[in-house]
Amino acid sequence: MLKLFTNILLSGCLLWLPACSPPAPESPEAATDSVAAPEPQDGFVRVDGNRFVLNGQDYAYVGTNLWYGAYLGSPGETGNVERLRSELDFLKSQGITNLRVLGASEASPMKNSLSPATHDKDGNVNEDLLKGLDVLLDEMGKRDMKAVIYLNNFWEWSGGMGTYLSWVNGGHYIDLGDPAHPWPEFPLFNMQFYANADANAIYRAYVEGLLTRTNTVNGRAYADDPAIMAWQLANEPRPGNSTGPGQSVLPEYYAWVQDTSAFIKGLDANHLVSTGSEGVAGCADDADCFLNAHKAPEVDYLTFHMWPKNWSWLKDDDMPGTFDTTLTRAGAYLDAHTAMAMDLGKPIVLEEFGLARDGGSFDLATPTTYRDRFYAFVFSRVEESRAAGGPFAGTNFWTWGGAGRAQHDDYAWQTGDTSYTGDPPQEPQGLNSVFDSDESTLAIIRAHAAALAPAEGD
Repeated sequence: MLKLFTNILLSGCLLWLPACSPPAPESPEAATDSVAAPEPQDGFVRVDGNRFVLNGQDYAYVGTNLWYGAYLGSPGETGNVERLRSELDFLKSQGITNLRVLGASEASPMKNSLSPATHDKDGNVNEDLLKGLDVLLDEMGKRDMKAVIYLNNFWEWSGGMGTYLSWVNGGHYIDLGDPAHPWPEFPLFNMQFYANADANAIYRAYVEGLLTRTNTVNGRAYADDPAIMAWQLANEPRPGNSTGPGQSVLPEYYAWVQDTSAFIKGLDANHLVSTGSEGVAGCADDADCFLNAHKAPEVDYLTFHMWPKNWSWLKDDDMPGTFDTTLTRAGAYLDAHTAMAMDLGKPIVLEEFGLARDGGSFDLATPTTYRDRFYAFVFSRVEESRAAGGPFAGTNFWTWGGAGRAQHDDYAWQTGDTSYTGDPPQEPQGLNSVFDSDESTLAIIRAHAAALAPAEGD
């Protein structure tokens, strides 16, 4: 039944779901198990039922993605600490207090992967990039900002799972976009990661080293740093691509989620753990898959992503004609996932969503009419859920370009670029970026941040 429900949802026909989340069950099974948590006034984000709590107060946030934070904070050619500080000051002034950042990149043979990377197959780490993460966390802590740090990637742009597999199988990999290996060969190859003990051993070694790290700037152990909100298993870990092949690895996928979450909790009981899931669209098109992946007590909250253009809801060349349908489908997708969070009794965060400028342009002079309307729509759903006691706890829009600008006329990323517009290397620089000059978008973000702020005296 849930599979049928999902197919209806993704076709955009599920119109009956209410705008606000349904009432919470009286005693959700998933909420009965708890993991040791810090004291409520120590600056760590914790979970209380379907809400986040920070220092005894309800915590909901507007955030963004700043995958390049450690790169920007690093010494040498990859970094620009003054820009990092300026970006953080600007973001805080807009009410943005939560940043989702890349904590791991693997030295990869794939054409669109980041270089340099944080580590290689032999266990060598790039200390400059880890010092960059130290700087980022120290600066965020000074501004009372929180970081969600993802530790792997299903996609190739930071190396990720396919690179780990290549490290243990004699060098074999499938590069996304390789015409010799058309879609879906890439996801079908990468989904082998979950059951590969050798690849996961290297992954866990890096994770353990990071989680037990001491910040070189302030001397604080990462496990004791309240600037970190959560560790995330990976960016968009998914079982394959579609129901058929994806179903074949679901047992291994579930086991990987639970075992890795428990491994992280064993190293660090102070911080939350999340999956980094895209939601139903990235879980073999199966709502049961999404629910089951988030049932483990070590997984503290649910995550999902929403990409109207990638999912063919919105057409760049016909934004006026496809936008209303996009909102209908987006509303159904949002409602379905918040309802599932209510079923599990946990908070949920939409940690990736974005839209191009009008007509799909990369030119900063082009308006952001439809992006602004889309952001306002998403934010209104968060505010409705909060008012109704629902689980929608925050958003991280994709992505923050800030003061960055594309370095090349074709908007393509080239190895060695340090402009950091927020778009990953395989995408045009400026595709989904919100820049510091996008005042109409920023006004919507500020209004939403104000709506989420605790009332005085709370």
